[in-house]
Amino acid sequence: MTSMPPHPEATPAAAPGTTPTLVLVGHGMVGQRFLEELADRGVTGRARVVVLCEEPRPAYDRVQLTSYFAGRSPDDLSLVDPDFMARHGIELHLGDPATAVDRTARTVTARSGLTVRYDALVLATGSYPFVPPVPGKDSAGCFVYRTIEDLLAIEEYAEDARTGVVVGGGLLGLEAAGALKGLGLRTHIVEFAPRLMALQVDEGGGRALRRTVEEMGLEVHTGVGGKEIVADADGAVTAMGLSDDSRVETDLVVFSAGVRPRDQLARDCGLPVGDRGGIVVDARCRTADPAVYAIGECALAADGRVYGLVAPGYDMARTAAGTIAEALGAGSGPADGFTGADLSTKLKLLGVDVASFGDAHGTTDGCLDVVYSDARSGVYKKLVIGAAGELLGGVLVGDAEAYGMLRPLTGSVPPVSPEQLVLPAGAEGGAAALGPSALPDSAVLCNCHNVTKGTVRAAVTEHSCGTLPEVKKCTKAGTGCGSCVKSLTAVMNDELAASGATIDTGLCGCFPHTRAELYEIVRTLRLTTFAELLDSHGRPEARNGDGCEICKPTVGSIIASLAPSVGADGYVLDGEQAALQDTNDHFLANLQRNGSYSIVPRIPGGEITPEKLIVIGEVARDFGLYTKITGGQRIDLFGARVDQLPQVWARLVDAGFESGHAYGKALRTVKSCVGQTWCRYGVQDSVRMAIDLELRYRGLRSPHKLKSAVSGCARECAEARGKDFGVIATSNGWNLYVGGNGGADPRHADLLAQDLSDAELIRLIDRFLMFYIRTADRLERTSAWLERIEGGLGHVRDVVVHDSLGLCDELEALMAAHVTHYRDEWAETLADPERLARFVSFVNAPDAPDPSVRFVPERDQVKPDLTLLAGPTLPVRTLEGTSV
Repeated sequence: MTSMPPHPEATPAAAPGTTPTLVLVGHGMVGQRFLEELADRGVTGRARVVVLCEEPRPAYDRVQLTSYFAGRSPDDLSLVDPDFMARHGIELHLGDPATAVDRTARTVTARSGLTVRYDALVLATGSYPFVPPVPGKDSAGCFVYRTIEDLLAIEEYAEDARTGVVVGGGLLGLEAAGALKGLGLRTHIVEFAPRLMALQVDEGGGRALRRTVEEMGLEVHTGVGGKEIVADADGAVTAMGLSDDSRVETDLVVFSAGVRPRDQLARDCGLPVGDRGGIVVDARCRTADPAVYAIGECALAADGRVYGLVAPGYDMARTAAGTIAEALGAGSGPADGFTGADLSTKLKLLGVDVASFGDAHGTTDGCLDVVYSDARSGVYKKLVIGAAGELLGGVLVGDAEAYGMLRPLTGSVPPVSPEQLVLPAGAEGGAAALGPSALPDSAVLCNCHNVTKGTVRAAVTEHSCGTLPEVKKCTKAGTGCGSCVKSLTAVMNDELAASGATIDTGLCGCFPHTRAELYEIVRTLRLTTFAELLDSHGRPEARNGDGCEICKPTVGSIIASLAPSVGADGYVLDGEQAALQDTNDHFLANLQRNGSYSIVPRIPGGEITPEKLIVIGEVARDFGLYTKITGGQRIDLFGARVDQLPQVWARLVDAGFESGHAYGKALRTVKSCVGQTWCRYGVQDSVRMAIDLELRYRGLRSPHKLKSAVSGCARECAEARGKDFGVIATSNGWNLYVGGNGGADPRHADLLAQDLSDAELIRLIDRFLMFYIRTADRLERTSAWLERIEGGLGHVRDVVVHDSLGLCDELEALMAAHVTHYRDEWAETLADPERLARFVSFVNAPDAPDPSVRFVPERDQVKPDLTLLAGPTLPVRTLEGTSV
């Protein structure tokens, strides 16, 4: 490492009587954080602040970059309030990066020719993607994955591609792989290390992660590197040759093999840099020149490391801003400088929770590992325990729910045994639930902003913060990666309760009651309309009103689920009920990006006859619909105009299909394997059971969507433990698992009861579902409900298995009423001309189709014809960092 010569302790001030000028080079996440720190310290009111930004847009959340492919726009990703720059008088120059620094004259020159004299210069230039020096790396179809402009270029090129390769199996590489998969490409991951995410997880965690990734349909190549990129006569990628002499046919390559500090500006002006890059800084983030600072990924910190995570970058921003503020007399600098950072991290990669903290690889002398591994479920947990019993670190893959509690306990002896911290709920001796009360005030809850539990408590007790947004604004906790929000909320509520404050748990501004309380009110008083409920039990100021977008669909769902018992009409589009529904329920179909709708007929248990398959194919062909097999063993038909929905339904209903309720907060599917009928490992008839369950619970409205699966043996091919209620066959009957979730926040289901007969199984599921519908919050999945409800799994088991509250007869009666009164919503609509009248694109021109719903061909089908968010006129950065 290059050492740094000593220099004066403070940044030289401007000449007397003049306003000092601060220049920030780079406006990424760390740069924006630096500006916020300056503003908080009052520096922007004392100095001119100029920002030179290379990208064409202000700072955005690069951590959430891949969410662009999930529908978030660049504006959604922005980290800058619209009026922030103007409010603080900051001069922001977009698309105009710094090209030269003259340290003698103290000037910075931008690409446009703009020259700014500075009193303090802060380099926050970040990093650039490392592209391995493989032949052919400059071929058309080769990209890096770093900026929004990179994503736009990949998205456009992928329109004509079928296969993609991501070089790099680290954090960003897996994000890039998820993006390519989301674009419909067959995706390969090439990683030179022996496992994915080698820096974050150990060998066991790598195995669990790889298994899960491969089950998602991605192909993983570890222990090999790229040897060459093969291009055709036009210079476009056609394949990648690997170091083991194998070859992967591909149309597109994304390099995501790590990053390097962008320190060229510092090199050119003679500032010391590390042997492997990075601008050398001291504990106050100052370079060898006392007027120049470096923060974030471009800096080589005082401990000799370059930090690629956002949290250390924020710490550097805070340190530099404090030092500059101190020099300007605008406040004291930080008591301690930046000498290193916690590299703990929790991420969701390809939908898989991955976390590591502390000494994750167990390098401390005398340490021991406590490991729980469930390869079938893709869960791996390892805690590293020191000789004195203290928690040193850990690795969590597949289930990182405990990260928020374990990381703050690092360095201390946990209040329960390590085994209890890794074993799943329901396991003997496991599932110890530790709340925030177990943490000391010194425990850091928010790693991104270094906010302790004591600081959060003080926000409530000393600064009168009573809501999560107020706590976030006061402390900045929870405004980074967001992984600490659950712990923040718990600490805030505990503190409010301890102070005697009343916590408003009302559903919304219209009702002071929770969803569960509203359910009981509707059930007990047999209310059948939203207006009755609002006028009798709403907040005084909301009565005689129309309600809001929170309470209307919530109450609509409650009334629909209780309709047979309270005497309401169960059809959701009749009368007042129609005005309460969410967007999809309005037309009993899923609204898509271009204004068209998708249609999912029910296929119970995934079993379908050839005749019905032919009908679906004929309907898709005749209406020009895009078809895709879903993960729930159904067939999705995309691209119907609203006026075409009844026509499509009519064809399907005539063939014996009914609504699959893909649009509603209701039961979606009950997946199944083929079971003992066909499989040599099967021990029960899983298909029959799946069909029975799906037909029993179809149309059941609930707080959130419900998914289920039945596996015919312990090999678990139907993935039942990733469902809200899952069933796994045993030689003695059925095991029932509850509270699983395979979506955005995965959780493996817990064992509720085992070796059940058919009748016992159905009776317990009836009780479980109705108890969930009765007590869950709005939009609360069974997984979150099971963790939130007091007593957790044990309490639920007491209620639904042992009838501890004496509710089981009532729960069973409610389900029996639902089963008896079920009606197919598609068929009900087709039978009523008045109901059919709503299915038009234009009320004043019912026969006119919507001209904005257009399609273009792709892979022998169709896709929406959408206006690109950004066109080819945008500057696209090449691998060398230049623009074209």
